[in-house]
Amino acid sequence: MSDQTIFAHVMETGENAFAVDINVSGHQIKGDEPLDAGGGNLGPAPFDLLTAALGECTAMTVRWYANQHQWPLDKVEVKLTHHKEGVQDIFKKEVILHGADLTEEQRTRLVAIAAKCPVHKTITSSPIIETSAG
Repeated sequence: MSDQTIFAHVMETGENAFAVDINVSGHQIKGDEPLDAGGGNLGPAPFDLLTAALGECTAMTVRWYANQHQWPLDKVEVKLTHHKEGVQDIFKKEVILHGADLTEEQRTRLVAIAAKCPVHKTITSSPIIETSAG
């Protein structure tokens, strides 16, 4: 969880109407829309990646907190869904904590911490997005 600037470059591949190559922080990802949306399903769609980012950040934040407190968390899983109701985006997160020695108080605290991950905070805040021509 860094405050460094993240650089991403996204460019159409020409493989179909929506396929893109994504380079973010030195990692290569293919993005696309599903077949029923006119894409070729060559990679995750934008909301797939956003939902996955929320889950990734949640798991990492819970792990960090458990480590800071030296709590006996063996593994954390996060199951997520995203859908729209009209114009409202609905994300649901289920945090599954593996660790037989965790107390109920620790479990309750870890689930509360799951709502404080940086991506969760960003999605629920009012981020500024500046768009310019290149």
